[in-house]
Amino acid sequence: MICHIENIGKIDLSKPIDISIAINGSTNQVNAFHIPFAQIQPLQIGDFIGSIEHGGAVNCYNVSFNPHGNGTHTECVGHISKQHHSVNKEVKEYSGKAILISIDLEQQTDGDRLITLAAIQQKILLYNITNPWAIVIRSLPNNISKKTELYSGNNPAYFQPEATEWLRLQGFKHLLTDLPSVDREEDQGKLLAHHAWWNYPATNGEGRSITELIYIDESIIDGNYFLQLHIAAMESDASASRPVLYSLE
Repeated sequence: MICHIENIGKIDLSKPIDISIAINGSTNQVNAFHIPFAQIQPLQIGDFIGSIEHGGAVNCYNVSFNPHGNGTHTECVGHISKQHHSVNKEVKEYSGKAILISIDLEQQTDGDRLITLAAIQQKILLYNITNPWAIVIRSLPNNISKKTELYSGNNPAYFQPEATEWLRLQGFKHLLTDLPSVDREEDQGKLLAHHAWWNYPATNGEGRSITELIYIDESIIDGNYFLQLHIAAMESDASASRPVLYSLE
């Protein structure tokens, strides 16, 4: 099905590019921040078991997970605010134009690896961006091991706070990254890049979101895309999500 979107372009809805990492309930799963692995187990109540494999009439599974460390997730300002903000209420628009860029991580003298403001600005200058809505950032080097990476305790790469602030000032509403967080794993709770992106506490986030732990295959080239940001309806600061790109023809 070909769809013509005003002021964006033409997309083929039969060719989605899923950039999410699914929650699978095993230990062969991406994981971060020492959060327990997700569990998907059959419901048991008395003689009832929700597993056909184990003799039940139907499959009925309990799912236990924390979106911040168990796969692709989207979070709102409620992640860092004193007030309750749910991603279900904060994110009001789910589709729009997106730009995908690949960024080489910059090694610091202390061993940290950063996505810097200068690197982002250099890449964005290559593209003609009007009415920016979402930016998707692939860190380099990139390989399929990101789908099962155990990030906990390994000080993964993160964003320079000046970078997320600059992206906000350019008008981007949604930031998507394959890193487990835009901030350092251990930073004494400062979360400077999160605060800069949501301009919190000066504002309440203005409907912006951050999506983390995506995976963008090598075959997907940098450039302009149409993004659909599918978010599970959860009254929480974050929710499991499935961002999907479509090539612009």
